[in-house]
Amino acid sequence: MNIEKALKTAFLTFLMVVVIIVGSSKFLLAQKAVKQPVNASAPKLVVGIVIDQMRWDYLYRFAPLFKANGGFKRMMNNGFSCDNTQIGYTPSVTACGHTGIYTGSVPAVHGITGNAWYDGQLKRSVYCSEDKTVDGVGTKGASDGQMSPRNMLTTTICDELRLATNFKSKVIGVALKDRGSILPAGHSANGAYWFDSKSGYFITSTYYMNQLPEWVNNFNKRNLPDSLMKLGWTKKLKDEEYLNYATVDEKSYENQPFGKEQTKMPYTLTRTATEGFGKLSSTPHGNTLTAEMAKAAVLAEELGKDAVTDFLAVSFSSPDYIGHSFGPNSWENVDDYIRLDEELGKLFDFLDATIGKGTYTSFLSADHAVAHVPAFMKENKLPGGVITESKTSADLNSKIKEKFGIDNAIVSMYNYQVHFNRTKVDSLNINKNQLNDFVIQYLLKLEAVSSAFPTANILTSPMPQVLREKLANGFFYNRSGDIQIVLKPGYIDGNDKGTTHGLWYPYDAHIPLLWYGYGIKQGSSNREVYMHDIASTIAALLHIQMPSGNIGKPIVEVLK
Repeated sequence: MNIEKALKTAFLTFLMVVVIIVGSSKFLLAQKAVKQPVNASAPKLVVGIVIDQMRWDYLYRFAPLFKANGGFKRMMNNGFSCDNTQIGYTPSVTACGHTGIYTGSVPAVHGITGNAWYDGQLKRSVYCSEDKTVDGVGTKGASDGQMSPRNMLTTTICDELRLATNFKSKVIGVALKDRGSILPAGHSANGAYWFDSKSGYFITSTYYMNQLPEWVNNFNKRNLPDSLMKLGWTKKLKDEEYLNYATVDEKSYENQPFGKEQTKMPYTLTRTATEGFGKLSSTPHGNTLTAEMAKAAVLAEELGKDAVTDFLAVSFSSPDYIGHSFGPNSWENVDDYIRLDEELGKLFDFLDATIGKGTYTSFLSADHAVAHVPAFMKENKLPGGVITESKTSADLNSKIKEKFGIDNAIVSMYNYQVHFNRTKVDSLNINKNQLNDFVIQYLLKLEAVSSAFPTANILTSPMPQVLREKLANGFFYNRSGDIQIVLKPGYIDGNDKGTTHGLWYPYDAHIPLLWYGYGIKQGSSNREVYMHDIASTIAALLHIQMPSGNIGKPIVEVLK
């Protein structure tokens, strides 16, 4: 009996041990499950890359110059290229583009109607990311740091990722331009950093934090801007190679951002003791500085290091500065894209080493493209020209005062629209239709203008449906004007040097869209897709909600 009792006791003890082990295992599994992302099969990190001012045709036009291990060919050969990606609104400018990519929406919904606009409610001009309620962090110049995403009315895909993971995902924005960092990262970002050209430091605002993280201070202490400027801007290719892709180097219609005496490559980047680092932005070194800051953020913030997907939103601003000054057919533009390709290749090498090849997802697009320099167009017997906004506005105000007795009736011509002082016009009981007709008749006589009409008539004025949709998508009443101006193809708002963007034509609105990494197929498509489809495609990949104002659709052929 003692033996039988001992066996029973041993058996009961065994059962208790089994129960404890099983229970502990379930508890540990449950604990482990809590740390998993909303979707267990997800990339460790999403890297959004926006090139500020890139025409889609650069991918193929400059292809012989790109390296096999560079950024562009790596994405095109091993990822997916959407070769017919369009901007679905006007104006095609920086703030609208960055916001459109990350909100999956258009200015009529997200409210960012330009880099700046005249606000009908506030009765003043407003910069897209200005915020007078916050202070700069890391800068002595208040205006440089008083920035936030508060003027953006919707969430971004980064906000939705934060919401989906109960704010466990980290989101960091990096760019030279404040708007290129702030608007993509969204309202709930852990940090957004931009370049203060006066000090040569990356800064932020009290919207995000009260002092810079130690890693940002350490990055700033490296004094990279000073070192990069000392290198100057040398030529990457032999002279005859540039001539395969561009006109001759020295042209009178190019700007001289490095001084009037420097009219062709190579450039010496000098600065006085009181001068800042603004020249750096107009060189490929600006891309290097941005990429190094992005790498520092990945390491210091430990992006992609846990089970929850993180997001790095990085914008390369220098192509825009270079493109505006020199144009698409310049040696400077060719040289910049060769170097940008190399910089992107190094960034992917870094991500492969730190995050893991195939464990992160990246997309690359542009906020807008760009028109050829009008003088270059005329030089080659192609249509194009300029209209000067300030002169047009002054002439119109003078004629309106003479005709209607209103002083300074026009307060702005932002974003190819005439903005009236609505309060003044209403108080003087002016016949609005007569005023509109007077201004429109003046505009239609200008060589650069193909059409002008009241913005209230966007949906009824005779025009191609594609243009009607883009104009309507760009209209937000209190941040838009009263009369819409449509320029002829090839015409820009500017002067006799340099170029710009902002219209609905393909040279401004046809942008690249490349996908690469985790969850992405190999291939390409010429199906028409839109900038605002990017956010919903990321949402589909991550199995999270689309941004609050999203109008786009997932590009299903991109995803595995």
